[in-house]
Amino acid sequence: MSRSFYSETQIADGPLVLSHAMPHSQSVALGIFVDVGSRDEVAHLSGITHALEHMLFKGTEQMDVHQLAEKLDELGGNANAYTSRERTCFHLHVLHEHWAEALNILMQMVREPALPEAEWQREREVIYAEMAMVEDTPEEWVMDQHLEALFPEHTLGRPVLGTHDSLSSFSTVDLSQYLQHWYRAPRLLIVAAGNIDHDALVDAVGGVTWGMASEAEPRLAAAPLASGLQALPRAGEQAQIIASFPGVIASSEQRPTAWLANQVLGGGMSSCLFREIREKRGLAYSVGSHLNTLSDTGTWSMTCGTEPNRAAECVDLLSGLLHDFATQITSDEIERSKRQLQVQFRMGLDSVEGQMLYLGSRLDEEKLLSPMQWLEKVQQVDVEEVRSWASAKLSGSALWSVAAPEQALGKICDRIRQ
Repeated sequence: MSRSFYSETQIADGPLVLSHAMPHSQSVALGIFVDVGSRDEVAHLSGITHALEHMLFKGTEQMDVHQLAEKLDELGGNANAYTSRERTCFHLHVLHEHWAEALNILMQMVREPALPEAEWQREREVIYAEMAMVEDTPEEWVMDQHLEALFPEHTLGRPVLGTHDSLSSFSTVDLSQYLQHWYRAPRLLIVAAGNIDHDALVDAVGGVTWGMASEAEPRLAAAPLASGLQALPRAGEQAQIIASFPGVIASSEQRPTAWLANQVLGGGMSSCLFREIREKRGLAYSVGSHLNTLSDTGTWSMTCGTEPNRAAECVDLLSGLLHDFATQITSDEIERSKRQLQVQFRMGLDSVEGQMLYLGSRLDEEKLLSPMQWLEKVQQVDVEEVRSWASAKLSGSALWSVAAPEQALGKICDRIRQ
């Protein structure tokens, strides 16, 4: 581990603390990560992880919802949070002289949220509106349907937002019990990147009571990805197409090879999918490929949005490109992709928020390599390794999901079956 990259300290019965010193920065980005996500929920509490994320902004034991909002605005930085299938994160980006106050607010939110019932009744309506936004966004809606089919009968297939029925069924008592169960060591990680001293950060985190650590609970293991065809009738001006193959897990040593394969296939304007589907034929505005990594599974997905009357043609082209992709990767494409990754990684080093979020991946593995160390590994990958990896992944079965108006759906699905 490169000690010049980050420092790490375990607080007794408390969080693991990481920091990345960027002494010339004018700011500090702080994050509290909780190793819990929608895959950890029981069925009748579906969506509670995301709901709790919302509710932690609704006041603490020391500040009501308005005082908390005013205090966050006074700091003048960015305050945000997110919930994924495996993680919840609360983060602030402030001037470096305000980091201690910002951290204190974050710790209050996580340790002693007020969780007022009246606020939950209102915030539930906000989440219903968020669900409606997903329903009205074809790309997001079809991805939720796709993941449900990809992980059938598994918590990974449930929507992060939950459902109307599940959200209407639980109260702030459930929220409080959920927080008490999950928001404890060893699931807590506090990170900071920017102009900050690690020892001072450790003193601040260790200066509060975190309660007794809990036993680490194993997650329900992910099953092999489902394959086949999912037809989704949906009115609209576009057809949405997704094909998912197995990918890599979050801690995989194959990540550099996977990054390069994905970059060549659909990661940029010079990628195979963008060039052949959009630039040469004008079949789609949005097309690309994406790696999604989780602790015990991963996907390599190709997505495309096109006009319904051209979707069958798009499927033919996409299928052919995937069939021939591995054997047609060139050394020039690999070298170009290496340069693209170098730009992305090195430019990311200038972002204190980006480096703070990167430290959060410590929950996935015992030691973190620096971005520059990962670039060294990327440079060591040759074209034959990428071809072999891509061939192994794309030769397996995929799950195809197609959302389109009913009059076009049958023809599109017939092309996929062929």
